[in-house]
Amino acid sequence: MDAPPVIAPRSGRLLDVFDVLKAFLKLGLTSFGGPIAHLGYFRREFVERRRWLDDEAYTDLVALCQFLPGPASSQVGFSIGLMRAGWLGGLAAWCGFTLPSVLLLIGFAAVAPDLGSAAGQGLIHGLKLVAVAVVAQAVWDMARRLCPDRQRAAIALIAIGVLAVLTTVYAQLLVIALGALLGVVFCRSEGAQRGHEPQPVVATLRVSRVVGWGALALFFVLLFGLPALLTLQHARSIQMFDAFYRSGALVFGGGHVVLPLLQQRTVATGWVASSDFLAGYGAAQAAPGPLFTFAAFLGWMMSEAPHRWAGAALATVGIFLPGLLLVIAALPHWQALRSRPATAAMLSGVNAAVVGLLAAALYTPVWTSAVLSSVDFAISAVCFLLLTRWKVPPLVVVVLCAFAGIAEFALR
Repeated sequence: MDAPPVIAPRSGRLLDVFDVLKAFLKLGLTSFGGPIAHLGYFRREFVERRRWLDDEAYTDLVALCQFLPGPASSQVGFSIGLMRAGWLGGLAAWCGFTLPSVLLLIGFAAVAPDLGSAAGQGLIHGLKLVAVAVVAQAVWDMARRLCPDRQRAAIALIAIGVLAVLTTVYAQLLVIALGALLGVVFCRSEGAQRGHEPQPVVATLRVSRVVGWGALALFFVLLFGLPALLTLQHARSIQMFDAFYRSGALVFGGGHVVLPLLQQRTVATGWVASSDFLAGYGAAQAAPGPLFTFAAFLGWMMSEAPHRWAGAALATVGIFLPGLLLVIAALPHWQALRSRPATAAMLSGVNAAVVGLLAAALYTPVWTSAVLSSVDFAISAVCFLLLTRWKVPPLVVVVLCAFAGIAEFALR
């Protein structure tokens, strides 16, 4: 198979870095609608309009980032910036796409404690109802896409059952590992089919094998070294960074899957109130850019003045870092890795388990904390239909649900 005509990378000059920053800052301010919509925006901007890479190379890059845990749209954006302007270009792409949403959510976190009036409480309650509709939509869409047969549907149901019984902080990790094992055993036919499909050639990005192995080593050093460090030093900053790093390292299947992982690390530990958690998650639906910036809201709420900015920054870096390390590690080895049927079978099982993970989170804490009356159920159901059947933009649904929450409290 002939290699696709990948457009050559630039030299990494400061002018190219500034060009990357400007392009991604524009997207960071205007990219509403979640990771799938983000990938569409990227294609129009960098394949069709700017022609920084061709369609085949872009498709292959998207496939790589969807294969890995972490925020796929941020990983794709980082890789495009890396291709265009070197390592500074990758950093510029990530900053431009991420920081607008980070600042918006920090702003919401700063004013949230002052929303004590009836209107403020109604607004927060409306945002919690938005979270019900958005997570239900994510479960619906992911179940249809990732559990199309009996084997994977069974893995999802097993995951729900395990999470209903186990309440430890390691339950999510156990479910993901179990999904991987069951995938290797029961999804071999799916893996073999993927393994025999024509494999496009990965876009040439300037990442050597040495750098790739170094990034993978750092990923595991932090994953296992941070808990070990906590046994020696119980600093709050290390605890926070470890919580968000572990959440970012285990997110398969899209941005919404980070919800149960973060809930286990922040609400279950008493760092963030459940009502604040869901209000922030609802607010994150109204912000452009990656959903992972919800971590900035949580980092701010978990910290005390004058360290709130540091807490938000620590949480943001912690949740994004593992995904970026993994994409750097995978780029030199992706072609050989994705052609193995066992790898594809394992990923099929993990994705099915992720559906069960998110379905369990839909019930608790999302449903149990937000739907408190028949009116709440009606508002959530209408929002769900607006998202799934009428394809109303999430930002519009967030605004409508916020007004509905305010009206409900006013009528009381």
